[in-house]
Amino acid sequence: MLQPKRTKYRKQQKPAVKRIAIKGSTISFGVYGLKALTGGRITNRQIESARIAMTRYMKREGQVWIRIFPDRPITRKPQEVRMGKGKGSLDHYVSMVQPGRIMFEIDGVSAEIAHEALRLAAQKLPVLTKVTVRPDMVKL
Repeated sequence: MLQPKRTKYRKQQKPAVKRIAIKGSTISFGVYGLKALTGGRITNRQIESARIAMTRYMKREGQVWIRIFPDRPITRKPQEVRMGKGKGSLDHYVSMVQPGRIMFEIDGVSAEIAHEALRLAAQKLPVLTKVTVRPDMVKL
């Protein structure tokens, strides 16, 4: 599972809702990318299951880049605990994704395999997505 090696603070407050992504909104490494159309939280388990779905379909050919990292801690209080008594203990880590963010990139496989692998990965994620192609690689 992806999670930070160490953090300055163990618990964080909830962030303000961000607008459209500016950083990380273009394909940098691969040829095909999976772009988020809506924002949301993506957990470390969801990122890992999407990665496994892609690499299995690609039969471990080509290369996959994960462009998001779960660095925000989410806390949870135990079941049936009364209100108050402080913030809960750390439960898992999430990555906050804004609309327009490229989450995964693929290179080294055909267009059909890349589109299907990214579609399978998108089924594992809680945000709406679309498959994009690097602008300089689009055939005219």
